[in-house]
Amino acid sequence: MAAIRVLPELLINQIAAGEVVERPASALKEILENAIDAEARAIHVRLSQGGVKEIVVSDDGVGMAAEDLPLALARHATSKIASLADLESVRSLGFRGEALASIAAVSRLRLASRQHDAPHGWVVEAEGEWRAPARPEAIAPGTVVSVRDLYFNTPARRKFLKSEATEYGHCEEMFRRAALSRPDIAFTLHHNGRVVWHLIAGTREARIAALAGEAFAQAALPVEAAAGTLILRGLVALPAYSRSSRDLQYVFVNGRFVRDKLLAHAIREAYRDVLHHERHPAYVLFLELPPEAVDVNVHPMKIEVRFRDARAVHQFIFHALERVLARPMGGHDGQTLAPPAERFSPLGRAHPAPHQAPLALRAAEPLAFYDALFGTSAPGAIAQDASVSVAPTEAIPPLGYALAQLHGIYILAQNAQGLVVVDMHAAHERIVYEKLKRQLEGRRVASQPLLVPVALPASTLEVATVEEHAAVLEELGFAMAILSPQSVAVRAVPAVLADADPVGLARDLLRDLHALGGSRVLTERRNELLATLACHGAVRARRKLSIAEMNALLREMEVTERSSQCNHGRPTWFALSLAELDKLFLRGK
Repeated sequence: MAAIRVLPELLINQIAAGEVVERPASALKEILENAIDAEARAIHVRLSQGGVKEIVVSDDGVGMAAEDLPLALARHATSKIASLADLESVRSLGFRGEALASIAAVSRLRLASRQHDAPHGWVVEAEGEWRAPARPEAIAPGTVVSVRDLYFNTPARRKFLKSEATEYGHCEEMFRRAALSRPDIAFTLHHNGRVVWHLIAGTREARIAALAGEAFAQAALPVEAAAGTLILRGLVALPAYSRSSRDLQYVFVNGRFVRDKLLAHAIREAYRDVLHHERHPAYVLFLELPPEAVDVNVHPMKIEVRFRDARAVHQFIFHALERVLARPMGGHDGQTLAPPAERFSPLGRAHPAPHQAPLALRAAEPLAFYDALFGTSAPGAIAQDASVSVAPTEAIPPLGYALAQLHGIYILAQNAQGLVVVDMHAAHERIVYEKLKRQLEGRRVASQPLLVPVALPASTLEVATVEEHAAVLEELGFAMAILSPQSVAVRAVPAVLADADPVGLARDLLRDLHALGGSRVLTERRNELLATLACHGAVRARRKLSIAEMNALLREMEVTERSSQCNHGRPTWFALSLAELDKLFLRGK
């Protein structure tokens, strides 16, 4: 007896269903993609018991003729591709031609459709391997797919399904993805007779706000970048809006939702310098490129893709997002196609971005502003500054002007919208960090010789590190010399760290040089080292600053990239508008 045999058609379809129809949400995904491919302008989804009992999807798309309905339930039958050339430049979401056949093999399926110029529609029904002939049906133009009793004939498979709430959650996520991908289509979702979502056709921003939430929309920065045939659009949230999970991460490639490791890595790298510890960024991004530049035929559920030029795509995504996240508050870098019209505080509250000339980095006291605040020039440091510059109140910069220092930790400032609170150490740490990065990238770290060299006891290992990595130390702006087998001298430090403790600075630097290695410390571990150095150079908590020093810090923040987060990803400032303050104090009640 032959050991190899041809499998029955039903078993073939049930095996395929195990790959394609993992759960109700998988069936819903395939049906929604068919509706979108059918040029629908409105799609209605009705679920019962999380989609296990029933899934009904109706659309007003082009519909199908009577002779096409039985073929729609056959394996490897499709209207979307006809040749290998079509497969290599797929523009539709579906193309395999086996989704409906697989779903029909494990459910009771009803497919009704009517073309717009036809007098009536047609319907076919299927249950396992049984198929009914097409018969006339009075329906509106478009298509209605009804899937009932999923896995009724494969009870072992049905046992793997979770609770109704869990299965519904997966179905709703598939609905979200489809609705996000096509904001020009109206979507409605019912579950157990209750309307959950009713989304009208509109702009991409409005659809994202509706599905991702108003808090995300307010805390997000618009992305619009192009390079050759690559186009990236969408919204990325500020690092302070980071999440504990990856629940708000959506990437669409030519309208198709994907989970791609290459894209995820590029996005994560763009956030690396501003994201706090193990937090996850939030984003909704749309990548467009020629269909022939991406292979979508690499996964049964079409959720993974492969790019022809993966490195180019990675670099494009990384640099586009890095520019958006690094843009200073006081101006735009001029490299994005559409700079944001609003600036957002780490709390996610929108503030209009004032139009102004680049700010000078000096401690200038705007007397007119303080006159407006207090009715007279502020005392103390203001009166002592003879080189003040007067700024009209209508040109108040984003972070405003300093009012006071709180507990030697926070700067309180007033801007055009209300109150700004700045963590002075975290903010200055970012400023010093970015200066060090720019100088090291340009191989021009300015060095400041110490008036009196500082000698410090050193271990044998530290002495060896000074000797071995003298060139690296010089490139970082340090000058150290070996005095004896047990001591070294610090003769110069980077100019931006001139106020730091040279002993602590030297010890941390030598420790990192030994741990990371001299070559690696200037390449892949460079930012880690510079962050350590910047922490030494930042103003310490409890240090009293004059009004002039506070304002100088605010002005530097406004022109420094990524200054809304410290080197560890924590926010450096928060804002409260007058309206929010009024609400706190019940004004107008």
